[in-house]
Amino acid sequence: MNRRLFLAVSLALLLGLPTQALRAEAPAEPTESLNGPVITASDDGMVTIESPIDTCDIRYTIDGTNPVLRSGKYLAPVQLAPGYTLKARIFTKDRLQQSPAATAAFSLPEGEVKLASSLVPVTQDRDAKYEWAQRHEEVSAAMKAQKPEVIFIGDSITHFFSASLWKARFEKYRAVNLGYGWDRTENVIWRIQHGELDDASPKVAVVLIGTNNLEKNTDGEIAAGIGVVCWEIHKRLPNTKILLQGIFPRGAKPDAKRERIKNINKLIGAFDGQNGVVFYDFGDKFLEPDGSISKDVMGDYLHPTLKGYEIWADAIEPGLKEMVGEVKP
Repeated sequence: MNRRLFLAVSLALLLGLPTQALRAEAPAEPTESLNGPVITASDDGMVTIESPIDTCDIRYTIDGTNPVLRSGKYLAPVQLAPGYTLKARIFTKDRLQQSPAATAAFSLPEGEVKLASSLVPVTQDRDAKYEWAQRHEEVSAAMKAQKPEVIFIGDSITHFFSASLWKARFEKYRAVNLGYGWDRTENVIWRIQHGELDDASPKVAVVLIGTNNLEKNTDGEIAAGIGVVCWEIHKRLPNTKILLQGIFPRGAKPDAKRERIKNINKLIGAFDGQNGVVFYDFGDKFLEPDGSISKDVMGDYLHPTLKGYEIWADAIEPGLKEMVGEVKP
């Protein structure tokens, strides 16, 4: 399937999921005293999960695997795409007990294309590092309180932007950092669909996402996921310019993953000029003349150091100033 057709099919499925063949299976027998969650599936494919105990967490997956403590927290009804199987399990707050898993599946009608995982909105969780759900609440509140001129949307590369440099370069825009460690395109889509941009009117949304999808998705699927992220932003913020950045190079030296990143960046470069998107690909600025990445620029060959963040800020600041124009006091 060519890129344009892939994107068209992906967007069509995302916006108009079929409603047949959804079934909710009864939960398994309870383990000790902890019953499994109750799943309710509506005709339009929306899955609601309820816990019989308010003080417990519900965690879920949509790939048919049994949920574990690092699976996404259930925060809102899930739009289950055709061909996917949702499993949900209850965990006690002390993490010492878990329930049997309950299941809901959405059969893929014959001849229909299964939506790539990069396009199916889901939560995630990284309790060992930070509370994803708590960050979602805090970011949503910050968006309403700060009324930013600029927002940065992304993964850990954005999340851990140097605080001192952020203050020096972007505080004047009342910028809000919407970066979440380990996020993939599907997590960003969920966040946008669940309120992070509500009541906001930034002049620019700076977007950098996709590197964490490399292990799960094809180049075309990742490009499609990035395209949906931009489309979801534009749908809610039609007057906001989207400064879409090419995925940054990673790894000490050029390799197959670097080649994939180059290919993805070529694909998403086609979004330039559409729906408010301005595409910037400045990844070469992080590289040495021989194509290697210095530890001075990216300490782990993925996340920028202060020097790396300075390169990033220097690359986008002129365009950012032009896009923002006069800053409101």
